[in-house]
This record gives sequence, structure tokens and C-alpha cells, in this order.
Amino acid sequence: MATVDMVPADRARLLRVEGVRKSFGGLVAIDDLSFDVKRGQILALMGPNGAGKTTTFHVVAGVHRPTAGRIVFDGRDITGATPDQRCKAGLARTFQITQPFEELSVVENVMVGAVPHHASMARLREDARRYVDMVGLSERADVPAKGLSTGQRKRLEMARAMATRPKLLLLDEVTGGVDQKSIPGLLDLVRRMRDDGLTLVIIEHNMKVISELADVAIFMNRGALLAQGTPQDVARHPDVVELYLGAAHVHE
Repeated sequence: MATVDMVPADRARLLRVEGVRKSFGGLVAIDDLSFDVKRGQILALMGPNGAGKTTTFHVVAGVHRPTAGRIVFDGRDITGATPDQRCKAGLARTFQITQPFEELSVVENVMVGAVPHHASMARLREDARRYVDMVGLSERADVPAKGLSTGQRKRLEMARAMATRPKLLLLDEVTGGVDQKSIPGLLDLVRRMRDDGLTLVIIEHNMKVISELADVAIFMNRGALLAQGTPQDVARHPDVVELYLGAAHVHE
């Protein structure tokens, strides 16, 4: 079984990605990436397709083991820990392409995430309904997941992740594929999560969304960190303008 080693505590820092490299054969997907996430912070990963954002999520969540470097979470080196061990430690994630159990109801989907915390089926269902209510799906609670819209599926992903009682949530493209009318409600939900004490790392392409939500933004290109700072500072970085946003964005 993989071990989870203790490291010197840093109360302000919840996550440390330290010198991480991930290669797939001759392809370097992440190249010497380092960043910190403080407790209560929202950090945004941005960059063009193929920049290494999703691979970074996979490495932090334990889907891929880094070729080099380490991941420290809540004072523990979890580089060798399994996704299951990381979830138990308080690290959860959502997916860009939602993956609910299509035939199960919304509540039943959320119950799956909450199972480890309950011995009683009644308490389990009650807790799951609380998270369903939290994400604004109470009216769809008993509807099979296959009947949900894209925006509702995003909310269900969040509820399932929250049911694991995480300290840190990796949120993959919360607005991706969502109609414009649904976006403000999703952003309000993310803000409420942070206000309730959750720390979040988000992947997002919409610069307006990043500016409204994130405390810190990191711009990646070809697996490497190219710029880091407030969303406004990153948006003005010459390389980010040239590679990603375009000169017109600076004058908006």
C-alpha cells in the first residue's frame, strides 16, 4: 500500500505542487511545475488546450504519478498515495465531461459520495439531500441523472464532490458547455463554497470568470508555468496576451 508521509506543517498552505514533471514516453506534459495553494483561496489554472492543466489535475488527484517532484497536501506528502487515499484525506475533484450514474437519481448519485461517512441509510440519504439542496437541485432530486441539462450536471458534479467532505476541490471547467443564463448561478455557488471554508483550484478558459472568482491565476503553456499573479496581472503579461488573449483584450 502506498504511504502518506508527514512533512513539516504549514498552516497557511494547503497544497504544494513541487517541481512536478510528468512524461508520457517522449512527451513532456508537465515540466518542472511548482505552485502553492493557500487555505481558503481560489486558484485558477489557465492556458491553451494542451498546456497541461488537466494532466496537473490528474497528478494532484492521483490518477497519474509524477515522473519527478512531489505533491504535499495538508502537511502530508501524498505523491505515492492512491486517489482513494487522497479523497479520504480531503481532496476531491470534478470532471470537465460530467460522469454521473445515468440511471440513478440525483440524490442517489450524491449518496455514492457520502457513503464513507454514514452507517445508516436514512442518514446517508438525508445528508445527500442536503448537498442537493446546496447546489440548487432540490426540485430535481428524484429525477434520473440522464434527464439533467449540462448546467444541472455541473451542479450534480459539485454536490457529489462536496459529499466527500473535502478540504480542497479541483473544479474542472465549471462553465464549460453551460448556457450563458446558468453561469451566474454557478459562479455564486462556487463563491458560497469558498465562503463556507472550501479551498478551490479551478481550470477555466473564460477570463471574465477567472477575474470574478480567482484570487490567484497561473498561466501554463506546454506544461510549464509561464505567468503567475492576480488574474489582472496575468492577463496583462505580454506572453499571455500574445499566446492566449490577444492584444484586443488589454484594451477591453
